[in-house]
Amino acid sequence: MIDATAIIMTKNEEKNIVQCLESMKGFAKRCVVIDCGSTDRTVELAKANGADIFYHEFEYYAKQFNWGIDNTDINTEWIIRLDADERFPEDLKDEIEKCIIKNFGTDMNGITISADLYFMGKCLKYGAKNKCKMMLFKKANGRIEDRRRDAHSILNSGYSEEMKNKFLHYDFKNLDIFIKRYNWYATREMQDYIEYKNGKKEDNIADKDIQQTKNLKFNVYYRFPKFLRAILLFIYVYVFKLGFLDGVSGLMFIFFDTLWYRFLVDAKILEYEQTGGPFEKLSACE
Repeated sequence: MIDATAIIMTKNEEKNIVQCLESMKGFAKRCVVIDCGSTDRTVELAKANGADIFYHEFEYYAKQFNWGIDNTDINTEWIIRLDADERFPEDLKDEIEKCIIKNFGTDMNGITISADLYFMGKCLKYGAKNKCKMMLFKKANGRIEDRRRDAHSILNSGYSEEMKNKFLHYDFKNLDIFIKRYNWYATREMQDYIEYKNGKKEDNIADKDIQQTKNLKFNVYYRFPKFLRAILLFIYVYVFKLGFLDGVSGLMFIFFDTLWYRFLVDAKILEYEQTGGPFEKLSACE
């Protein structure tokens, strides 16, 4: 067991929450569930599986997670950033424990893990295989950057180690929920882009890989013309990253995750540029 608290944000996750919490048993000292209004058995099941429950109105992911860091009485050295549809297999947990012991007393303040991403029951091995995030960081040195979409875990000092083993990400309930969620993401992505264009100050990020990803997004991808960039991204992931080898499931995921989603973001950027006005406050939590 490591000296860590897992923070999990939920709304209507009764399908996922039990297995998520079970994957933390014997590994994290404590699990905190921050719910934003579940109407199913999520809270009941989380309590039954030993989680501490908190309620907080949802605005966007980073703000909700950072609220959890500051308001749930965390006294462990490490924080685990975990979604309800994510699991830590045993080999990954063993690797993390060994890494923490090996690097005790160093400036290793974060741990980055890649995902085995499952969509419509299939593990995607090609186009989407490199999705990863910093899932553990020391409370004294880490936080979630203040962005509405694609918010990275960031360190104020030190470095992160990348694990060889992967976590499991079951990124699918049904198409209705998936499409609704991506539409919700697209509005937040538009808001982040507009704030960036208007000169919003960026967080200071110690992790060079995360900074490189942000630079590619805002200084390369967004320099291409609207809509064309979504098409080019789809071609890159589906063809050049061999996403077509994942069959129909791969085609569907890459289409929605790149072409459809990024096209929708550009449409919302164009709409905002034409109409202006204040950002819509989105309080839904899915």
